Amino acid sequence: MSPDQSANHTDTNHRQFTPGNFAIDEYRPIRVAVIGAGISGIVAGVRFPQKVPNVELTIYEKDDGVGGTWYRNRYPGLACDIPAHCYQLTFEEKKDWSGLYAPGTEIREYLQGIVDKHKLMRFIKLRHEVVGAQYNEDTGKWHVRVRHIDPDTGVRSELEDVVDILVPAVGVLSRWDWPDIDGLRDFQGELHHTAGFDPKEKTWQEVADDWKDKKVAVIGVGSSAIQLVPAIQPKVQKLYNYVRGKTWLAVPFASNTFATLLDRGPDGAEDYRFSAKEIERFKTDEDFYRRFRTVMENDMNSMHAATLRGSNLQEQATQLFEANMRRKLVKKPWIAESLMPTFPVACRRLTPGPGYLEALVEDNVEFVQTPIKRVTKTGIETIDGQHHELDIIFCATGYDTSFQLPFEIVGRKGVHLNDKWQPHPTTYLTMCVDEFPNMFMVLGPNSGIGSGSMLIMIEYEVMYAVQATLKMQRERLKSIEVKREALLDFDAYLESYFPKTVYSEKCRSWYKMGAEDGRVVGLWPGSALAAVKAITYPRWEDFNYETSDPTSNRFYWLGDGQTYSEKTMTGDRAWYLREEFLDIPPVPTGYRTM
Repeated sequence: MSPDQSANHTDTNHRQFTPGNFAIDEYRPIRVAVIGAGISGIVAGVRFPQKVPNVELTIYEKDDGVGGTWYRNRYPGLACDIPAHCYQLTFEEKKDWSGLYAPGTEIREYLQGIVDKHKLMRFIKLRHEVVGAQYNEDTGKWHVRVRHIDPDTGVRSELEDVVDILVPAVGVLSRWDWPDIDGLRDFQGELHHTAGFDPKEKTWQEVADDWKDKKVAVIGVGSSAIQLVPAIQPKVQKLYNYVRGKTWLAVPFASNTFATLLDRGPDGAEDYRFSAKEIERFKTDEDFYRRFRTVMENDMNSMHAATLRGSNLQEQATQLFEANMRRKLVKKPWIAESLMPTFPVACRRLTPGPGYLEALVEDNVEFVQTPIKRVTKTGIETIDGQHHELDIIFCATGYDTSFQLPFEIVGRKGVHLNDKWQPHPTTYLTMCVDEFPNMFMVLGPNSGIGSGSMLIMIEYEVMYAVQATLKMQRERLKSIEVKREALLDFDAYLESYFPKTVYSEKCRSWYKMGAEDGRVVGLWPGSALAAVKAITYPRWEDFNYETSDPTSNRFYWLGDGQTYSEKTMTGDRAWYLREEFLDIPPVPTGYRTM
């Protein structure tokens, strides 16, 4: 025997092992916990049972109902600020939206309908708040602590769930707090935060019926304030809008396209309600509905260039928005001068705000840009000494966008995620963090979309988590953890990308954790289409793995060389001929054979 033959013989002997006594597809049970039953949690509730065999799924939701931010927010005028037909899941269409910008009630009904259709309440535990999660390095499991409040007795209890995969899906715009204004708590009238407004068993319109003799203040000029002001302006005696900053009011997205597709004349471009005839046509004419939705989505996904510094589309948008604002504020032109910023369009989150500018010029509305000094028992005093008597104050002052979670997630070696995310969060493709194995976030840091719909990002991030779960289950892995160097490379890409965009200009935005300058932590570095392309197929080489089996052989998961249907002589042993597995290539046309 030659030296080479001897070495090969010794190496082969060393690598011999006993194959597993299981079929290659005899999948072990795998437990998944999702935190949150908003849109992300609902998509997870559909996709995990659909795609992962033998999965045990639990979705923990602290509220009394599903929908996340759409369940919690009930303020007057709440609506989606992108076209409704672009704010629906790819696999669940709705053809009877009442208008281009769907009201919050319809979105809640849409999400509840998905939950009911797919029977997701078998996975969802309402009034179950996750208060902590810790990774066990020995077992490769997450220990999730959950607090439950009994709705009948009010008794609190705490349980622990042990799972293989943790999917935080809490979103960024889910935690609000009161603004830091002197004397705010001394106010003796009605005090509301838009995110905490609760009409109880009534609609907001029914509540507002009692406001016709009221003097009302709205503090803020973000997305919530821009929807709130026009909603309540006709229903109150006097409305004060206190505005500290500046903002661009977008021309409603795709409004001209919307009107053209509906065969409306020029006068119909700003009537955002669908007529009964148009809704019926959506419901009965599949080609019309399909074309409408596809063209609207195409328009939404054609705006990315406007986010790039100095682009033609950015300059065109600036000119268009300025002209639109001046035209609608012609009765009070000084508001345009006070409201229009010097920073570029899209530096902070854009909203079309139908009706906001029109409301500002009404006789019962006062636009106040003098800074607030304090809130008194009876109203608001500004720094110039002016005092407005008020009955109701709405704080439309946004959310906590620090990405500091309200509960502890503890990874390897006792590392706390909130500590690791100081002074700002870092992730791998927005979904993974080193030292936190088997954890895949949905809508984590840098997962927001600057142009396009957030829902497509949610769907693809959930499918990324599903693919990772399938890999763990198929290959019998104990852990899958992103490599530190891969995370740092993505972080370097972020830092290199954003300087060429308008997001890095000086403007106060939740994209930068509420700061004027600094790191962009809210947005994906690129377009929505680029984002889904990037995460469709995981780069498995960017992860480290531990096996759960007592062998170092990477192919132990091949098992005993057969499938479960062969082992048990049950099921379909010609599954590859079923339609869903066929990939029939098109026949080339237009070619001549020799």
